[in-house]
Amino acid sequence: MTPTSSPTLYDPIRVGDIDLANRIVMAPLTRNRAGAGQVPTELMLQYYRQRANPETGAGLIVTEASQISPMGQGYLDTPGIHTPEQVAGWKRVTDAVHAEGGRIVIQLWHVGRISHVSLLPGGAQPVSSTARAAKSRTFLQGGFFPVSEPRALRTDEIPAIVADYRRAAGLAMQAGFDGVELHAANGYLIEQFLRDSINDRSDAYGGSIEHRTRLLTEVLQAITAEVGGGRTGVRLSPITPANDAGQDSHAQALYGRAVERFAPLGLAYVHVVEGATGGARDLSDKGVAPFDYAALRAKFPGRWMVNNGYDRAMAEAAVAARTADLVAFGKAFIANPDLGRRLREGAALNAPDTATFYGGGERGYTDYPVLAD
Repeated sequence: MTPTSSPTLYDPIRVGDIDLANRIVMAPLTRNRAGAGQVPTELMLQYYRQRANPETGAGLIVTEASQISPMGQGYLDTPGIHTPEQVAGWKRVTDAVHAEGGRIVIQLWHVGRISHVSLLPGGAQPVSSTARAAKSRTFLQGGFFPVSEPRALRTDEIPAIVADYRRAAGLAMQAGFDGVELHAANGYLIEQFLRDSINDRSDAYGGSIEHRTRLLTEVLQAITAEVGGGRTGVRLSPITPANDAGQDSHAQALYGRAVERFAPLGLAYVHVVEGATGGARDLSDKGVAPFDYAALRAKFPGRWMVNNGYDRAMAEAAVAARTADLVAFGKAFIANPDLGRRLREGAALNAPDTATFYGGGERGYTDYPVLAD
């Protein structure tokens, strides 16, 4: 039967195996406030709790990106999901979110070459698809600094990376998460294998599109074997230039094939960054051809989450037109813990304090005002 009315941003929806009270998603946001051992803190618990009630906040929270192993870390004070202490810290967070009636998934992260030797075990080199350094910067003690030169992963090392993703997904379930999101966007490890602008390999993980989509496929196969497709999402950013990720020579074909390969796994959702992450949606003035996101969506049977620069009107229109099932908001959720209520009521939004985005304490983190009752 054809639905008699259009869905709205505020309607409930089932996403894979997860029931959500609305279609408003808090996007993953790196805030650099983890404690010793990259363990989530009480302050982080309060931050997520503030945004968890679906009556005022998000229907779904996607956590800040969290490294799957010590070698996956790329920035100071980002949380991990690979030690018992981190699992226990995250369990306190998920319990708090669930007590508010919310749902939360963790974003699984390996930064690849976007790292610094000072962050890695024994001062190790970052690892990537390539030995070429990125023209990018990372957040360390004292501010932002150039990333270190990486080394290319040997072919025989890649199964261990896949195993790290699988183990992290299993630990996320122990920590009480409703699901996991694989970070395959923004120029980090998975995308370093996907794009031919970065991947200069000649083995089974480089060269053709089939080879370059192999790692993404193997990681998603491993994660879904561990936690189920219905509790797994993936984030893609087909044309973002983030972290020195040059454009792929055939982006539409590359990402189309990637979706075709993982579509049979029954993923809960695909989370797509449209345009430049945190920047322009249209990159035609940079010589980047428009990307056909509708054609990409047509290849995927699950829920479709859109991201990047959506305001209230755009989000409501996208859901009503069924061009998206869910809309993720980033900076707006930083400054507005009650963003869901503000969107529903058409209320004004707090402006974020950009000076407090990365690192620090409660200022610019848990002290933003909510609407008066």
